[in-house]
Amino acid sequence: MGLFLLVAGPASAEVPEGWSDPAPVPQLQALLIFVGIPLLMILMIAAAVYLPAMARGERVAPGASPGPDQWFGGPRGGARELESAERGEQARDSQTGGAGGRW
Repeated sequence: MGLFLLVAGPASAEVPEGWSDPAPVPQLQALLIFVGIPLLMILMIAAAVYLPAMARGERVAPGASPGPDQWFGGPRGGARELESAERGEQARDSQTGGAGGRW
């Protein structure tokens, strides 16, 4: 174990002579870069998402209903346009879907 500590010594070497030695970055500037810029981007994305919906007068509250349900690719009138099947023998041959069971 002691051998590893001796080998790790050169890792704490000084900056070579030909390299520049930049001044340390002030904490306020680092805070603005690493916290301020991401927060600003989050606010800009949120505004880009919510402002158009608010301009159209839609509700943007979490959990609010976005409007009537939509069936993409289905009949324009919704489920009321589907042929309804009678109970009994015709119900088993119906192509309108749904679940059924018997005890």
